[in-house]
Amino acid sequence: MAATAKKFGGHVPAAVARMATSPELLNGFLKLNAIFESTTLPALDREVLVMTVAARNGCHLCVAMHTASLLGLSASPELVAALRAESALPSPRLEALRVFVHAVMDTTGDVPPDALTAFTRAGYTSRNALEVVLGIGTYTLSTFANRLTAAPLDEVFADHTWHATAV
Repeated sequence: MAATAKKFGGHVPAAVARMATSPELLNGFLKLNAIFESTTLPALDREVLVMTVAARNGCHLCVAMHTASLLGLSASPELVAALRAESALPSPRLEALRVFVHAVMDTTGDVPPDALTAFTRAGYTSRNALEVVLGIGTYTLSTFANRLTAAPLDEVFADHTWHATAV
């Protein structure tokens, strides 16, 4: 909890506090997140992955929090808007990542060879493909826990409020 508070400028997000009702869940998420952050995927790419999972899983809280993270990385407004709208990204490389994340999620890992080829042709590696699986697992855990506990949006992220689009 102390490390989380440090990361968020002394603030512990409500989602983290709710996850802490299961210390095992919180510990697992924090460890997985630290491992994911140490992958060879660049920080911006990791955030694109997180936003893709968060939007797909309908986690309003994660989308708001990671919108703030993207802005902190100086991501373009067009990129942030596209991720929040679940639409094609302006960067071909990052769009290949977004499409690959969806392919992994849609097929539960049984990705067709052409999807993996498109991903690697965009400049990613086989290692990166496995790091995508790690990111999906880490943030599926987070989004499911946030939704299960009805974690509220912290005021600090209110400017980035998001609602899932109707299907």
